[in-house]
Amino acid sequence: MTKQFAVIGNPIEQSRSPELHHAFAAKTGVDLHYKKILAPLDGFENVAKDFFAHNGVGMNVTVPFKEQAFALCDQLTERAKIAKAVNTLWMQDGKLYGDNTDGQGLVAAIQALDWNLENSRILILGAGGATRGVIYPLVQAGAQQIVIANRTLARAEQLVDDLKDAVPQAELKAIGLDQLTGEFDLVINATSASLTGDTLQLPESLVFHHAYEMAYGKPSSFLDQAKQRQIPSTDGFGMLVGQAIEAFSIWNGVKPELKDFL
Repeated sequence: MTKQFAVIGNPIEQSRSPELHHAFAAKTGVDLHYKKILAPLDGFENVAKDFFAHNGVGMNVTVPFKEQAFALCDQLTERAKIAKAVNTLWMQDGKLYGDNTDGQGLVAAIQALDWNLENSRILILGAGGATRGVIYPLVQAGAQQIVIANRTLARAEQLVDDLKDAVPQAELKAIGLDQLTGEFDLVINATSASLTGDTLQLPESLVFHHAYEMAYGKPSSFLDQAKQRQIPSTDGFGMLVGQAIEAFSIWNGVKPELKDFL
């Protein structure tokens, strides 16, 4: 019987999840159908419950429903608890399970590029949900120090306060975007600057060796600046594929190779 999956969000038209999951299925021989569901902003819970009530096997959750999905779950993985957001849902023994595969998707994408995370110093620009979701997997992969820079310093400080106990083996630090300086193995842009078309100006005193833009398919002043400095850089397409592979693997028990889809 064909297994039923979906991605839910609002808006949802831009989602590439169906093409990714159908490509993984073709590669691994899994019989599935994966569709997009546009949920009303106030209707996530009803739509999600209805999907699982009608034999849905698994569901991906995108903006703006990841926090609502988190609240809906009976069981959560460790990384979902830390992220306080869920992007992957499934039913098991009558209970709704939730995971957050975004951070692991980012780690897999970075590792596929052969960028070393062991003992690394990482700077993350932005202190929103995207940043919260990737700290724990980055530290699990070997990051030694993570500095979170945000326009509003208090928000970065709050995030460090929330997460420091979850990653005792690493140093977390908060700074304002106006305090960017020092040397880092990797800078990750988790701000919405490329989505809103805002320019993010990186000072000369900031030295870095790799640049990762979480957004994909949009012009990015962050990536432009990395290229001007001739620093290895990439957009977030690999992270998108990586988080999808992780979800596919949870649901179907088989893991496609990330490098086959980049």
